[in-house]
Amino acid sequence: MRITLIAATLATLPAMGFADGHSQMTAVSYGARPAYLVDKLPEGALKDKLASCMGQTPSATPFSIAHRGAALMFPEHTDSSYIAGARQGAGIVECDVTFTKDHELVCRHAQNDLHTTTDILVSDLADTCATGFTPASGDTKASAECRTSELTLEQFRTLTPKMDSADATATTAEAYQGGVAGFRTALYNDKARVMTHAESIQLIKSMGAKFTPELKSPSVEMPHEGFSQADYAQKMIDEYKAAGIPASDVWAQSFNLDDVLYWVNNEPEFGKQAVYLVEWSEGFDEQDKATWTQDFAALKEQGVQYLAPSLNMLLTDDNGAMAASAYALAAKDAGLKLIAWTLERSGPLASGGGWYFQSVGDVVRDDSDYLVALDVIAQDVGVEGVFSDWPATVTYYANCMGL
Repeated sequence: MRITLIAATLATLPAMGFADGHSQMTAVSYGARPAYLVDKLPEGALKDKLASCMGQTPSATPFSIAHRGAALMFPEHTDSSYIAGARQGAGIVECDVTFTKDHELVCRHAQNDLHTTTDILVSDLADTCATGFTPASGDTKASAECRTSELTLEQFRTLTPKMDSADATATTAEAYQGGVAGFRTALYNDKARVMTHAESIQLIKSMGAKFTPELKSPSVEMPHEGFSQADYAQKMIDEYKAAGIPASDVWAQSFNLDDVLYWVNNEPEFGKQAVYLVEWSEGFDEQDKATWTQDFAALKEQGVQYLAPSLNMLLTDDNGAMAASAYALAAKDAGLKLIAWTLERSGPLASGGGWYFQSVGDVVRDDSDYLVALDVIAQDVGVEGVFSDWPATVTYYANCMGL
């Protein structure tokens, strides 16, 4: 049974090098990637500083936030991914929270991503999908849509996770399971297990890390069979209370401002650290206040303390160099605490970095610019923490800079 496997994972955590309870993690390792990125940096003060820390002893830090775990190489929102993220020194680990047909909370990036993140299309549950597999034909790409809200918790537990991918040219459901990006791997799929939100709390707690759950937008109309948006927001908080987790260890997130305000007004201790997520949208200019859709003063007046913009909103091109954007500096001046997302999600940066780096695309040259961007948002913007698909990089930087 899948629940037995999860229990076995929890039972073996001390043997993996983690202490019990809320004690500090004891087996943090950088691995090869941070040094690789430092080596690629051009000569200068940043390279000199980061290179001087090569011999330091790694330690966990809340500045380093595991985005879906260590999703660059491990199937996201699985026990394996969370463990890898904590082992890389992430002091905070994220579970994106959605719900099943029977309104149980589980960790998935979206309520409708099972067709790309699990084996559902080649399992006995394929017929539960909202839209079954459609093969590629001519210029039409292969497609499907499978939702957690179509499965009971018992059914969800039977799924086998995989790297988030799909082969858009596939003519069979089996071939559709492929399409893994060249900078990722399927090497670590075999032991990964899907998790409920409650199980993620126990696992993250056992590794000495803290929590940043994100309440995901439902793919179904709310209320869903009597389950309202407020019920959903409350249930997520209730699971931390049931686990005995103090509110000070939880940064609840949502792109829906109403969710954040619900926590501020109904769970004020948790609301103190509730995070309002925002992202670049068409027409946005990080240097032009007239294009900004957030009123920083109004957010503060409503009780919002944390704002988490996408990385592209925090950076600008200042005469050919990355710099803090006017948007970022104005948010800080308004008294908002900032969290950045998501470093190392773009893959190789040789082509400019894509969506996450669109405000500085002409500046980006290679993967070492991950460290340049990190230095700008840490030193010039002054963010509280950084989400990363490979937390070791942020952990290394934070340890070196004393963050």
